[in-house]
Amino acid sequence: MQSNLETLGSLERRLKVTIPQEKIETEVESRLKRLARTAKIHGFRSGKVPLKIVSQQYGPQVRQEVMGDVLQKSFGEAVVEQKLRVAGYPRFEAKQVTENASQFEFSATFEVYPDITLSNFETVSIEQPEMQVSDADVNKAIEIMRKQRTEYNMVERPVLDGDRINIDYHGVIDGAEFDGSSANNFLLVLGEGQLLRDFEEQMIGMNKGQSKTFEVTFPENYHVQTIAGKTVLFETKLNGVEEPILPELNAEFAKSLGIANGDTNKMHTEVQKNLEREVAKRIKTRVKEKVMQALLDTIKIDTPKSLVALELDRLMQSARDDLKERGMKVKDVPLPTDLFQEQAQRRVNLGLIMAELVKTHDLQAKPDQVRTLVEDFAQSYENPVEVVKLHYSSKERLNEAESAVLEDNVVAWVLEKAKVVKKPVTFDELMGKS
Repeated sequence: MQSNLETLGSLERRLKVTIPQEKIETEVESRLKRLARTAKIHGFRSGKVPLKIVSQQYGPQVRQEVMGDVLQKSFGEAVVEQKLRVAGYPRFEAKQVTENASQFEFSATFEVYPDITLSNFETVSIEQPEMQVSDADVNKAIEIMRKQRTEYNMVERPVLDGDRINIDYHGVIDGAEFDGSSANNFLLVLGEGQLLRDFEEQMIGMNKGQSKTFEVTFPENYHVQTIAGKTVLFETKLNGVEEPILPELNAEFAKSLGIANGDTNKMHTEVQKNLEREVAKRIKTRVKEKVMQALLDTIKIDTPKSLVALELDRLMQSARDDLKERGMKVKDVPLPTDLFQEQAQRRVNLGLIMAELVKTHDLQAKPDQVRTLVEDFAQSYENPVEVVKLHYSSKERLNEAESAVLEDNVVAWVLEKAKVVKKPVTFDELMGKS
């Protein structure tokens, strides 16, 4: 076998391989002889079929199989010989074999992995959010949980802000109806932002059975384009008023949050622990995002198009699967590749950069690290021991845990080298509510 490597671009290569035709013919004949021992052809006993007949019946198929096997094996040997790191799948082209040709020639066009030069991270700044969960944060969270358990009682009085009301409404623009312009027995909690505030304020002070007509002008940037910036004339009727009744902060409320003995102090402690876990998770996620972006900004590489294409296929298939789970017919929903192109390239670049960091600085996931991560994750479930067993009985779940640890190792390594800038934030800012 002879091979010749040609450079077509920064990453693209073409490998030309020449193999003696005699090698192929010998393998074809060998396989046909083996096949003749078991071949069943009408008119002949099993194992007694003449080789010539077997060749006529199965020769083209066997030759095709041999050519494919020889091509794959020879390409693999040539790649090892040339010390190449092939990215993606090669594109093979076989030269047409002429009669009595002594050589079989083919070429494989492919990309190689880029050489990655790791930068000095000492000049890189990583912003790290910093906050401590306060009693005020805990009390606010408990208050939100109280509101989530609000009950409503029917009352005979004028509407107040915060009440839940039952209304009929009908709206028109210049006398014409529009999609969603009317509803009957519509339940609305005033102050929660279900409808425009200008609409809700018109309800305050109304009494059951009362009707009211008024105009509301929708904002120019309203999410429904057909009524954005338009003035709507509404006719409304109030069918009923319910006032909110929040549960008291007592033992029963604590039990509803999973505190078996109803101890409100323990409830406060448990809520604080949950908030602290969520804060730590959010900070970790934010820092990881900053580190990943710093890797992309600091280390520039040539991206193998073949790997991007493979990642693009994976992302699009994942999107199709998601649509199927939602009951949508995928064939009716076009998925433009442009929607996923940038994400695919980002993921490929990050994967290559992280792989180089892991290899260069020995950042592989250690078994004890994986165990710790799985056990920490399991603590948020009712039966942590079973969750741990489930992970270790599933290769896919364990691989996910190992990948997460590997990412954590890369992040930790970068943070050791880079300049970490602490930034105090509020709970709402961290949770994206600011």
